[in-house]
Amino acid sequence: MNRLLSKLWAFFYRDFLDEVSYRTSFLLQFFGSFLFVTTWFFIARWVAKSFDAPPDLPGVTYFAFVLVGFAFYQYLQATLTSFSAKIRREQLTGTLEAMLVTPTRASLVILGSTIWDFLMTTFRVAVILGSGSLLAWGFGERVGMRASGIPAFLLLLVLTVTAFSGVGILSAAFTIWLKRGDPVNYLITAASAALGGVFFRVEVMPAWLQQVSNLLPITHALRGIRRALLAGAGIGEVAGDLAALALFAAILVPGGLIAFALALRRARVEGSLVQY
Repeated sequence: MNRLLSKLWAFFYRDFLDEVSYRTSFLLQFFGSFLFVTTWFFIARWVAKSFDAPPDLPGVTYFAFVLVGFAFYQYLQATLTSFSAKIRREQLTGTLEAMLVTPTRASLVILGSTIWDFLMTTFRVAVILGSGSLLAWGFGERVGMRASGIPAFLLLLVLTVTAFSGVGILSAAFTIWLKRGDPVNYLITAASAALGGVFFRVEVMPAWLQQVSNLLPITHALRGIRRALLAGAGIGEVAGDLAALALFAAILVPGGLIAFALALRRARVEGSLVQY
C-alpha cells in the first residue's frame, strides 16, 4: 500500500510542479470559468420567463439549472481530455515507453496521471458553483442549493466520475492505437453537450432523441445531481440515476481498460509505442 501511495504521490507532485510553472495559465482557467458563468447569468435572465422547470425541480430558475449542468459537465471534459492528453504528452516527450516497461501496471500509470486534473476539476466546479451563487445573490436571486441532498450528491458524484473515467480510458486507448484521441473526444463531448441536458431540458427534444440521450452517462448524472442539489432529493429518490450510472461504470471502466491493454499490446508488437 505504501508503495502504491508513493507512486500516486509522485504522479501528483510531477503534475503539480508542471502546472504551477505556468501561473498565468493556471489563473486564467478560473477567470474564464467566471466569465462563462457571468455570460450565462444574463442569458438566463433573458430566457427566464420561457423556462419551465422540470416537475421534480419545482421553482428552480433557468440559471440554477444551467449552472449545475455547466459545472458538472467539467468532469466529462476532464476525463475525456485528461487521460488521452497525458498519454499523448508522454509519447511526445519520449517517456511513455520508459514508464510502461517499469513494474508499475499500465492501469496505475493512466490513473496516477490524472489525479491532479481531477482535483483541479473539483476545485473549478466549486468556483463555478460559488461564483454563480454569489452573482445571483448580488442581483437579488437565489440558486437554492439544498444541504439535505448532499449524501445523494456525493454518491452520484463518485459514480459519475467513475463512469466518465471509463470513457476517458477508452479515449486513451485510441491515442495509443491511432496516435490521436480527438475523434472519440469530439464525438462524445458534442453529443453530451447537445443531448445530455447540460443547457436545456431533455424533455424538450423529440422522443427518439430522448431515447438516445438516455444512452449517455451525463444525462443520468445531471438529472440526479440537479435533484440532489436543487431539490434536496435523498438517495432513494435518485435510485434510478444511481443504478444507471453504476451500470455505465460497470461496463465502461472494464471495457476501457481492456481496450487500453489491447492497444498497448498491439503497439508493443508493432514497435510503435514511441511513434507519434
